[in-house]
Amino acid sequence: MGILDIFWVFFMISALQPILRQKMLEAARYRLISRIERQRGSRVILLIHRQETMSLLGFPVFRYIDVHDSEEVLRAIQMTDKDVPIDLVLHTPGGLVLAALQIARAIHDHPAKVTVFVPHYAMSGGTLISLAADEIVMCKHSVLGPVDPQLGQYPAASVLKVLEKKPLAEIDDQTLILADQAGKAIDQVRQSVLELLSDRYPPEKAEELARLLSEGTWTHDYPITFRKAQELGLPVSSEMPNEVLQLMQLFPQPVRRLPSVEYLPVPRRSREPQANH
Repeated sequence: MGILDIFWVFFMISALQPILRQKMLEAARYRLISRIERQRGSRVILLIHRQETMSLLGFPVFRYIDVHDSEEVLRAIQMTDKDVPIDLVLHTPGGLVLAALQIARAIHDHPAKVTVFVPHYAMSGGTLISLAADEIVMCKHSVLGPVDPQLGQYPAASVLKVLEKKPLAEIDDQTLILADQAGKAIDQVRQSVLELLSDRYPPEKAEELARLLSEGTWTHDYPITFRKAQELGLPVSSEMPNEVLQLMQLFPQPVRRLPSVEYLPVPRRSREPQANH
């Protein structure tokens, strides 16, 4: 075998390695999903978004909830018998209100129990989906977030504040139009949250939660921790199955640079065995 032949063999192995690694990860995920479904007697659905890197230019691509996601989740729910529980694993920064609300309404209307698992975070639209579940399972440091709508780069609640701070004659037409849209967006999201909560809470409590989460009480990236979710009265639990955490390990973040976090991937006990002398 000549130098050129060795080069081409090396090239083909290098080209196929990422594909083979991806196929192995997919097979491992399918086996683990199947195991969880057998253990819990449920339909397992994953909605997981990772920051991805474009293969040629290296620019980060941020994934979020879109209409393709809602189509796929709705299809999975439609393929599930009404008496089969649904376990939805969420890891997302949020996304389109329309898509998130479609998913939320579908799981809200599913007759059997729906459990949402949040191993790390489910912000914005992810929280909207979580509110529709019968139970939200979080880790100790997992977070949810407010569902207040955003108009482009501006929070809708902050746009409305302009009307309170300045005389109407000093506000330009574009801001007035944005304020009109902001008011409608907040009202629509508040009513949607109220719709999802009304059959699980007294009217006053449901209204309070809908207002807190949708009207800009906090910044949009405010972390609603497990403890804060308990204080709000959300149906949260900290009984996170190990299998769900193992699933997250099978969705590695695409990296094209040196890792910023490293550790030995084995359990570290309080007392290491002593070597014999």
